[in-house]
Formats: sequence, structure tokens, C-alpha cells
Amino acid sequence: MKKIVPHLWFDTQALEAAEFYVSLFEDSKITNTAMLYDTPSGDAQTVEFQLAGLDFAAISAGPYFSFNSSISLMVACESKEEVNRLYNKLINGGSELMPLGTYDFSQWYAWISDRFDLNWQIMLVENVNEHKKIRPSLLFGLEVCGRAQEAMDYYASVFLDSKVGFVNHYIEGEANDPRAKINYAELDIFDLEMAMMDHGYGGDATFNEAISFMIQCEDQKEIDYYWGILSFVPEAEACG
Repeated sequence: MKKIVPHLWFDTQALEAAEFYVSLFEDSKITNTAMLYDTPSGDAQTVEFQLAGLDFAAISAGPYFSFNSSISLMVACESKEEVNRLYNKLINGGSELMPLGTYDFSQWYAWISDRFDLNWQIMLVENVNEHKKIRPSLLFGLEVCGRAQEAMDYYASVFLDSKVGFVNHYIEGEANDPRAKINYAELDIFDLEMAMMDHGYGGDATFNEAISFMIQCEDQKEIDYYWGILSFVPEAEACG
């Protein structure tokens, strides 16, 4: 498993969702399933899987957190046919946030929420081999709108094996919310490619525990480092 792994929280559907997602992409598979007994959420099933070579983890642990548009999975496609295939599979039972069509940044693109409420951005890209197939995309809205640059700089300072890639800013008058500064940026942390952007309209959603990022640590010293530097309220947490 990679150093940093996106983690998805489901009510009861972690395995069902993972099996569905694995069916959509080449180089994808379920790698492990397990049960955690007597957790604060009761008995919880965990699933580890790969999508297009990217490691994921998921858990069925109750209806406590819900996916929203603040974090989506951005998929780089090499043809319109591929975009259409993924769109038709993922939209079944889901909903459309941005309709399938042509945009300034992509000749064929859609943003959808699937039947599990997980958000996907499916897009035709010209240089498809320059990006990982799937990249988490962080959209900074509500009270954190305008802080994408700050967050990117912070994460780059926390993780030594990281680098900031392409950064593009809103031009004057382009964003409806004056706080929004970054309309697209790229960050690589331990080979996990991420996109980051401020919500041009301020947004109606922000980050929660439904999607998190697990850091695979080698020892207690490394845990303490990340715990100390990343935790906003360390006294409210516990290590065990």
C-alpha cells in the first residue's frame, strides 16, 4: 500500500461500492476485506482496493458522514468514448453537478455524484499520460474558500517528499466570490497526485470525515510527527 491512501466512509455499502468501482477501470482489484468488531460504530467492514493502480481504503461504519462536492475523484480519459462509458455507468442512480459537454478546460467533461454520493469529474485530456488516471480533487468552499494556496503550501511543507506542480489563478472578475484565487493547481505528495482549487461561487459544501487520507507510518516517531504538525486540536484526539 502507498504512503498516503484515500479513505472512504460508507454507511453499509463499502464492499458493494468497491466492487462496482473496480469493474470500471483496468488495473483495478479488491486486495483485502476484514471485519472490525465492537467499534464505536458497531461491527464495521473494511475494504482495501485499487483503482487504475491507485490504492484506496473504505469502511462501512454507519450513516455518520456523507460525501459531498468538496472532494471528488478526477479521471483523465483519452477519448470521448471513455468519458461516455464512465459517465453512463456512474450516473446510473446518481445525479449531475455539471452536465456532460464541452468546456473551456476540456472538450468533453462531466461532474457527477454516483449512487453512493461519491463525486467524480470525468474529463477528456489531451496529454493523458502526463497525469495519473485518478486524482483526488479538493475544492475549497464555504469558510475555507480562498485558502487553496495556503493549504497547498502547508502540505508541501509538512510532507518532505512533495512538490507543487502547475498553478493557475482566476483572472480578475472570473470568480463570483472575491475570496477565490486558485482555479486549478496540482500537488504531488509521496506520488499521490492531487488537484486543488477555490470554489468560484463560494460553494455550499466543505470537507468532512467522509473522505480522509491515511498516512502509513513506520514507527511511533513518525506518527507523532504527523499528529503534532497536522492536528488542529491534538488534545481532542487519542493515539492507541
